[in-house]
Order: sequence, then C-alpha cells, then structure tokens
Amino acid sequence: MLSLFLRKATFCALIILSIVLYAGVSHAHTGGGTLDSENMFRNFTGQAQITCFDDGNGPADHVIVRIRDNSPPVPNLLVNLQVYKGNKANSISDTTSGDANFSPFITLQAGPGVYWILVNKTDVGTRFFEIEWHCNTIDSVHTGTDIGVTQFGIPEFKPR
Repeated sequence: MLSLFLRKATFCALIILSIVLYAGVSHAHTGGGTLDSENMFRNFTGQAQITCFDDGNGPADHVIVRIRDNSPPVPNLLVNLQVYKGNKANSISDTTSGDANFSPFITLQAGPGVYWILVNKTDVGTRFFEIEWHCNTIDSVHTGTDIGVTQFGIPEFKPR
C-alpha cells in the first residue's frame, strides 16, 4: 500500500514539476486592454515600445507580434497592429472578432533595440484586445524582451 502511495505521489510531483518547468521556459509575453471604453472615438490608439536585447541567448534579430480581438463581432469594426523600427514596418489585423483566435504572427527584422507597436481600430466602438510579442535571435531562439506603454488614448491637442 505504501509503495502504491509513493508511486502516485512521485507521479504527481513529476507532473507538477513538468508544468512548472514548461511555464518557466515558454516565455509568454502577452498583454492587452480596452480601446475606447467610452465608445466615442474612432482614432483611439495604443502605442508601446518593445525592447529586444541579448539576455544570454544571443543578440536580437527580429520581433514577432500578433493580435486578437476578444470583443463580440461588430461589422466593419476590427483591431489592427502595426510594428515599426527605423524605416521598416509591418502590420496585421484580426479579421474575425471574438473567435478566440489570434491573427497570424508578423515579423519585423531590424536587429536589437526598440521596436514601436501601435494598436488601433477601424471605427467608433469599444474593443478589448490582446497582443503577443517575442524578440528572437537569427535562429529564432527567444531572447531578451521588454515592453513599455507610451500612449493609450488620444493625445491632447495644444494649439500654439
């Protein structure tokens, strides 16, 4: 009886350990928010900086990003994601709102440093979105990745 208990306890411990180890190496970088919670602004925009750096896995070569619209479908109301660095840019939209699927990943290859991302929508309406981002080496090994939000809303216009 003790032997059966020990085997079950060992099996459970191994399962828990494998889950913890998998979570520790999966490097998930996700975040999101609500665009235009007041449901009033067509031009509501989120902006952030993704910094790609060598964390010991190798120098950053590119960033991959994707977006998901978690809101119920509304005709002609989509969320878009743009990524740019220097004179290079790429973009994608989640063309099916509320289906629980991310858009495909897009890649921008511009080396280490700061990549800018923009999230916007196509019309007036509240959109709850989620993005996923990863910095990778030339061999697509995950490397250092940080993010910081720099704008979420509409910048105030100040006449001069």
